[in-house]
Amino acid sequence: MMPLTFANVGETYTIQRLGGTPEVKKHLENLGFVAGGNVTVVNTVDGNLIVNVKEARVAISREMAQKIMV
Repeated sequence: MMPLTFANVGETYTIQRLGGTPEVKKHLENLGFVAGGNVTVVNTVDGNLIVNVKEARVAISREMAQKIMV
């Protein structure tokens, strides 16, 4: 298991768990990041990530990506 920040561009990963405060977890779940779901890193820009999750592209900060374990 590793944080999403270490994921390779173009590879699909399964989300294992979400970290952070309950508010952060809820925010990530609202964006579509749920345990057991798939996520693909599309691109990285200055440490921030653009990912595909649940058929949508989402931009997340490096700090948020650190809380998503794949």
